[in-house]
Amino acid sequence: MSMRTGTEKVASSPRPAIEAAEWLGLAAAPTFAVMACFSAVGTAGMSMCSAASAFMPIDDMALMYALMSLFHLSPWMKLVSARSQRPNIPPTQTEGD
Repeated sequence: MSMRTGTEKVASSPRPAIEAAEWLGLAAAPTFAVMACFSAVGTAGMSMCSAASAFMPIDDMALMYALMSLFHLSPWMKLVSARSQRPNIPPTQTEGD
């Protein structure tokens, strides 16, 4: 086991972990939107606990997934905002390239 002093730098960079977290943040909203669609068009037998399923066209789970999709839209809004502020960057080029 080797001991490090406080002045040594860590060999690995946290950048790959940050990029992975950014991609996961972008994946959340579309995933929840697809799940909301699947639960909204699901079979009637799937809503065994919902008492108001005849009155509402969308059941509780589809509503929950739709709300979760809306709450997770902020990474997409940041991405669109950043792209609109710098229109000269092609969509395939990233900032570090």
